[in-house]
Amino acid sequence: MIDANAIAKEISAKKVAKKHIAANFDRETVDAKLKVNFNNGKTKQSLSVNMKIIKDEVIWLRGTKFITVFKAKITPTSVSYYSPFAKNYFEGDFSMIKKLLGVEINFEQLQNLFLGQSLLNVKEEKQTVEIANNSYVLSPKKQAELFDIFFTINPSHFKLEEQSIVNPLKNLRLDIKYPSYNLVDGVVFPSEINIKAKNSRSVTILDLFYKSVIFDAALNMSFNIPSTYKRLKF
Repeated sequence: MIDANAIAKEISAKKVAKKHIAANFDRETVDAKLKVNFNNGKTKQSLSVNMKIIKDEVIWLRGTKFITVFKAKITPTSVSYYSPFAKNYFEGDFSMIKKLLGVEINFEQLQNLFLGQSLLNVKEEKQTVEIANNSYVLSPKKQAELFDIFFTINPSHFKLEEQSIVNPLKNLRLDIKYPSYNLVDGVVFPSEINIKAKNSRSVTILDLFYKSVIFDAALNMSFNIPSTYKRLKF
């Protein structure tokens, strides 16, 4: 249910956190087609991306621009990537994602990012809540030593409108916005995601537009790195 006229009423931070967790994605798989715009100041690119997720197990991506530009397979412990276009590959940990976004992120956080869920567990820490622009803004009562964290939650469906993780000491900032959602097969699911990752050296902007989404379908996640490709190091 998406009610565009929902009003953010005074409720406790605990209740907002509970409702956000209750709104978490509960299907087994996702098969989505996206348009992705990427710009880090050096490279500007627009790709069609097919994304397949087996929840909590694997995220599979294939980017195309007339031909397959890259394929990636991400599990909770590893990141594998290869490019038929550049004839290179990477196998290792999340250092590649860190290089792409400029901030550290793990598998669960990456999955949550795609699903419109908070990167950090809002139940782990006691939260404070305020109402701003008819949305709930949650932030931990005791902010982490290195980070300031803010979650803006929609009063209609309790999914995220925005989340920000800021590290002033390291001049790191990750802002993720969810301007709109669609109701797909009874599930409130993002239709657009805007990511802005800033560190002391660069700003990376990623805009994702979901073109189609199917849940709980059988997925083909073929992934074979040709032996002739050159290994990338990060």
